[in-house]
Amino acid sequence: MHKYRIERINEIIKEVLSELVLTEIKDPRVGLVTIVSVRVSRDLATAKVFFSVMGDQAQRDASLKILRGASGFMRHAIADAIDVNHAPELRWIYDDSLDRAFRLEEMLREARVPPADGAGAAAPADAEPATDGETGGEDEPK
Repeated sequence: MHKYRIERINEIIKEVLSELVLTEIKDPRVGLVTIVSVRVSRDLATAKVFFSVMGDQAQRDASLKILRGASGFMRHAIADAIDVNHAPELRWIYDDSLDRAFRLEEMLREARVPPADGAGAAAPADAEPATDGETGGEDEPK
């Protein structure tokens, strides 16, 4: 199958799943789930669904369990959307890239030392201010 068609199917499945998670899954245990990406195998037998969840590990585990339980319903919607007899088997994979980005940002924030005077990049304390003769400007008379 052509690479372009696979990419198109990946996007269609991502859109369908995102819509289903947003509108059809009413379980209050499901956190704020985001479908990050989808990768369908060349034979369309399986689809790896990368998702993220806002919340702690317990929230992620509960959301994963519910998503796996709703996979049959979601596969039916996918089969209708991409017009195939058998939709790919969904393999749910937690994407921790957002967690890693937040941790990295926090580490950078902690490592950053604020300037003592709060002025940012100030002139050194021992530097003398320039006088009119030292500026070298062209619009000044000599």
